[in-house]
Amino acid sequence: MGRVSGRVCLITGAARGIGRAMGEALLEEGADVCFADLNGAQAANVAKANEARAAAAGGRVMSAQVNVTERNEMRAMIATVVAQFGRIDVMFNNAGVNRPMNFLDVTEDNWHFIMDINGLGTMIGMQEAAKQMITQGGGGKIVNTASVASRQGFDNVAPYCASKWAVVSLTQSGARDLAKHNITVTGFAPGVVATEMWDEVDRDLMEIGAAEKPGQAMEEFSSGILRGRVARPADITGTTTFLASPDSDYMTGQIVMIDGGMTLV
Repeated sequence: MGRVSGRVCLITGAARGIGRAMGEALLEEGADVCFADLNGAQAANVAKANEARAAAAGGRVMSAQVNVTERNEMRAMIATVVAQFGRIDVMFNNAGVNRPMNFLDVTEDNWHFIMDINGLGTMIGMQEAAKQMITQGGGGKIVNTASVASRQGFDNVAPYCASKWAVVSLTQSGARDLAKHNITVTGFAPGVVATEMWDEVDRDLMEIGAAEKPGQAMEEFSSGILRGRVARPADITGTTTFLASPDSDYMTGQIVMIDGGMTLV
């Protein structure tokens, strides 16, 4: 029996990067997992690639396409997961974006694009998952993806930092409100992680003149990491599986830093 055997876990932003790695780690521990993403075709490919992993651990796998900023889509996706798996025990609000701009150049469009997905999307995911958990009974867990950027502001990614501070606040607010329903709300804050999203950020930083060559930004951001290297997705999944498991049942309202000692707060 794995640590999350029989638990139904739904992950947004799961077609690649940290989201995919989280889902695969949960499958190895016996969970039923839905890989959800705006890119439905890619999410479906990920689910198909993990069918053998799920079967080997006694779990099930599915995928869904969803825009986390559209409440009706989130509600319909949750209903689909419940129809196939019977319930939802753990909701991972992981979908997130970044689009670096120098501070004085940040536009309203840039702000709304990032805040809508990272902030509003997290709130909608929390609300709709909690409603389902309350209806089905038995409590549940909500886990939100924050960031090292939720602990300090960086000049080229101000809206992203603000959005991840919002995730921390939503985690605390949700924890206070949902405790009476036996629903815990926690989160985790990665630092620099070698994923496709970081590759995109690296290119964006060069385009706005914040970096001169590929890899420079990652090198500079990670120079102060006490563990001496950037993270891989596998460095994150031990914590995320823990947050989905009964081992974390007494935790709520907390954000776990997983940044290799990049920021000490």
